[in-house]
Amino acid sequence: MLSTEQRAVITATVPILKEGGEALTRHFYLKLFNDYPEVVPYFNQAHQHGGTQQRALAHSILMYAANIERLEALGPLVNTIVNKHVALQIQRQDYPKVGAALLGAIREVLGAQVATDAVIEAWGAAYGQLADILAGAEEQIYDANAEAQGGWRGARAFKVASKTVESDEVTSFVFAPADGGKVMAFKPGQYITVLVTVDGAEMRRQYSLSAESNGATYRISVKREPGGKVSNHLHGSIHPGDGVTLFPPAGAFTLADSDKPLVLISGGVGITPTLAMLGAALRTQRPVHFIHAARHAGVHAFRGHIEQLVEQHPQLRRHYVYEHDDGASAAKPHATGYLSQQQLADWLPESRDVEAYFLGPTPFMKAMKSHLRELGVPETQTFYEFFGPAEALQ
Repeated sequence: MLSTEQRAVITATVPILKEGGEALTRHFYLKLFNDYPEVVPYFNQAHQHGGTQQRALAHSILMYAANIERLEALGPLVNTIVNKHVALQIQRQDYPKVGAALLGAIREVLGAQVATDAVIEAWGAAYGQLADILAGAEEQIYDANAEAQGGWRGARAFKVASKTVESDEVTSFVFAPADGGKVMAFKPGQYITVLVTVDGAEMRRQYSLSAESNGATYRISVKREPGGKVSNHLHGSIHPGDGVTLFPPAGAFTLADSDKPLVLISGGVGITPTLAMLGAALRTQRPVHFIHAARHAGVHAFRGHIEQLVEQHPQLRRHYVYEHDDGASAAKPHATGYLSQQQLADWLPESRDVEAYFLGPTPFMKAMKSHLRELGVPETQTFYEFFGPAEALQ
């Protein structure tokens, strides 16, 4: 338990973290990877080079310090982190390595005058408290996964049952267990971790499950990213019959039970989790408004699938907006340019008492968050997945 004095020390460091948190976390990662190279496969190095991982960790540390007196306020953030850790199969024994690197980075970046023995002691106790909270919650999920029908703990061997090109950039992979058994159910919106070896290095990546849970297989739909080691490996080197390793489904961005009209808004490959959400919603009589933005027809994945669903389900409305119409396809958008607030106003139900889920690139999500708020959709009824500083979407 943190003492009153230690809590005061943590609270006093909040202004320092606001000013230099990203520099601290950048040094932390360098120290962590240098001292404990065995943890490198847990991290997407592209996020390291782009700074997104550093900003996300800086945000998490700041939120923890700012709410040290009322940890219940961290609920959504803790849930997101726990699910990310479960997806990567972080274990309790990994936490001391992270703690040692964090305390060392605090000492080295802030200097002895700021990072006094009292500060290091307080942060050591605070980190220990947080590690216990996270590891305990993660252990509960690991146990539940192992006990679930078709469930497992840790790595499990799968084979590629099929590989389907969905657009110029996106390809779907269906995985079936190598042991011929069942697979555990998942919630619409969750993702799964694929473990692969590329150029001799083990890598772990999370991909949204893009088809409804069926107890037999999992499907992911992967965008080939320029320079993306894992996405290019999957597109170019993984074929039907090949073996892959998967960790159990995880993720806190899931479709909630409701009878309110559902609005699904996606940009680019952000469409993938909305497909599982759409399938689940259409098994009810719930009105659904499906809105998707793409650069052009060539990169618009799953359009044919959505059109078939529109014919089968009268409660489904769909609208597409392309950044530009290249004129090469007979499939035309309902609008061109960027998805605007006026277009949303025209395409949403007249009543704003809806539940809206949105996902896509950060600028797209920032715009959708603002548009929905301005149009009167209650913020408590808007849902998104974004592992980073909340300010980035303001």
